Amino acid sequence: MIELRPTDAEEGLRLDAWLAGHFPSVPRTAVRRLLETGGVTTPDGHPCAKGERVRKGGCYLLKQAPSVAKVVPNPALPLRIVYEDGAVLALNKPAGMDCQPNAPDETDTLANAVLARFPEVGGVGDGPLTCGILHRIDRDTSGLVLAARTQAVYAALRAQFSAHAVDKRYVALVSGTVRAPGRLEHLLAHNPRYPGRMVDASVWHDAKRPMRAVTSYTPVRTLRVEGCPCTLLDVAIRTGVTHQIRAQLSFAGMPIVGDRRYGGFVPEGFPRHFLHARSAAFLHPESGASMLLEAPLTEDLEALLRRG
Repeated sequence: MIELRPTDAEEGLRLDAWLAGHFPSVPRTAVRRLLETGGVTTPDGHPCAKGERVRKGGCYLLKQAPSVAKVVPNPALPLRIVYEDGAVLALNKPAGMDCQPNAPDETDTLANAVLARFPEVGGVGDGPLTCGILHRIDRDTSGLVLAARTQAVYAALRAQFSAHAVDKRYVALVSGTVRAPGRLEHLLAHNPRYPGRMVDASVWHDAKRPMRAVTSYTPVRTLRVEGCPCTLLDVAIRTGVTHQIRAQLSFAGMPIVGDRRYGGFVPEGFPRHFLHARSAAFLHPESGASMLLEAPLTEDLEALLRRG
């Protein structure tokens, strides 16, 4: 049992953030998991919640220290490699797979597959669960994900992402007929009332920490799916906010087909949203050469297009 007492200056901090400060080498997800499983209590045995505030003079008991999460290699997972060299990996992630685990017992993510094939990525990134993966796409979004094989390459490519110098392009099928290209700019924030959904912070004034999101789109062709008019879009983003494309297109009246969370039309038997990370353009971190890497559209998306 570990006993921790806050100082006067720490009063009012969120409990999960305060605990994370005591274990700087441990991912915050491990701290939250300890809280969610009743691993932190008051002296009388009352379990503590992650969002509660630290109390002056309080005492918190930890059944154990939060463990350092490590990714477990899983060679049984398929790994679709689009490109590889000694510095960079480009992977075609299937829908239904997370990019990285949120806890040590998760073994079915892209990171688990990458680590099994390329063990050197185990120490690459900004945390123990990164495994060299440079950016994330949603669980039910398929397509291109970049990874670095060394820490120096990771730092160089992350600098390009931070400078909005990586041109990421997606394919999206949206409801309605879109006749002209457009550009969307919003301040997105996590929904304060419904976790797991983004909102327009200019409308939701109680939303915290808004993030600028810019998305451009160009119509490729129109079609009808089960009698519903739809448009296939080429989408480009340089910012990388959670659910950026899905939320912005929905706010503009063009929800992505199959996207239940943001009001998309759902074709019969289609289990996910029609969004695919098609390509990324960047400068190679070692040679400086211009790179354009592409991941082909997945069979389930191709099959839906054939239905139109």
